[in-house]
Amino acid sequence: MGTISLDLFLTLDGVYQGPGGADEDPSGGFSLGGWQAAFADAESGAAIMEGINDMDALLLGRRTYDIFARYWPQRVNSNPIAEKFNSMDKYVVSRTLEGAGWDGTTVLSAADKAAQLKERHEDIHVVGSGALAGSLLAAGILDRLNLFLYPITLGSGKRVFANGSGVPAAFTLAAEPQAFPSGVVRLVYERSGIPVTGLDAGD
Repeated sequence: MGTISLDLFLTLDGVYQGPGGADEDPSGGFSLGGWQAAFADAESGAAIMEGINDMDALLLGRRTYDIFARYWPQRVNSNPIAEKFNSMDKYVVSRTLEGAGWDGTTVLSAADKAAQLKERHEDIHVVGSGALAGSLLAAGILDRLNLFLYPITLGSGKRVFANGSGVPAAFTLAAEPQAFPSGVVRLVYERSGIPVTGLDAGD
């Protein structure tokens, strides 16, 4: 049985919107895209690439899929990330998308259908896709969080599990935290049940 992991580049105030470029995701008037670039270093780049190499399927929400589908096919396998993304199986969750133009993509009509992917793939990764991540968590399908935490605050932008999305869940640290020269920290957590609140902890 495979696992579904959520990969997120996060600011200290929880923003994940538009890390890669100024025009990546300007929705909602977001004007701070491309904030990740200032923290690039060889060590964190290698860690990100290691995770990409390990995945055998990509699961995306509609907005992130549209961003990726515009960008990566145009790179024509010009770098290892493009080669991996363009060649692997991809799934997009959407109630309105009737067909997908990015080769190798299957459309799923609802987030809970993603559970079936664990029977076909070993290492499925959700990248960005905050709304989808909340739905997967609520459905009990999301197994792991791969978080790259950046030493910056933006004050605005999309935040994962915002506005009541998702459900209460507990996670345990699944790997030794990694700190990189740029100040970025990688944290890996696995789902471990329900939270223990202060009241429960006193019993």
